[in-house]
Amino acid sequence: MNIVLLGPPGAGKGTQARLLVDERGMTQLSTGDMLREARQSGTEMGRRVADVMDRGDLVTDEIVVGLIEEKLEADPGGDFIFDGFPRTLAQADALADLLDRRGLRLDAVIEMQVDDEALVRRISGRFTCASCGAVYHDETKQPRKAGVCDVCGGTEFKRRADDNPEALRTRLMEYYKKTSPLIGYYHAKGRLVRIDALAPIPEVAERVRDIVEAPRAALDEPAHSL
Repeated sequence: MNIVLLGPPGAGKGTQARLLVDERGMTQLSTGDMLREARQSGTEMGRRVADVMDRGDLVTDEIVVGLIEEKLEADPGGDFIFDGFPRTLAQADALADLLDRRGLRLDAVIEMQVDDEALVRRISGRFTCASCGAVYHDETKQPRKAGVCDVCGGTEFKRRADDNPEALRTRLMEYYKKTSPLIGYYHAKGRLVRIDALAPIPEVAERVRDIVEAPRAALDEPAHSL
């Protein structure tokens, strides 16, 4: 089973990918993680990545596809979650070519749908414990004791610099400009399945689990929502 998690920043793609890794032993292929790992690896590909990043240039699609191919070669019988890739139609074509060369297929593309304003409210209110990373929210999940982390007892908290309404709307616009065309692309290929990503995490996880466990024949039907 090979799937793509598709959705805007803050939709919960990373959270759902980690749950699939823990529950089903799937391999998460996150572009950011792969680039960081490659840079530290000392391999020829790693040196190429480091050179590009040190120059401040964008890593090419060719390099990213090469990193993915290395992962597929290392675990030829594995189940993969593509998280953060593809982002463009050109990348989607490159991924399709790569999978085809290796005799693999993409079983499902899960579009994690959100309401933009609800997403902005959810993400802009988020903060984390500086010590253990436990996540809290201004409106929905304050620490039980004000100023003290429920998990580790830490008293310092932090917020991401780009977790504010203005930055989030900019990131959403960038997503819709570059990545949303993939929705039509995968719909036409009969691989798109839509879910409500603003539901509670356990409900989203259950829907993702249903998709992953569905027979392949069911996933070949026209795009539908769960």
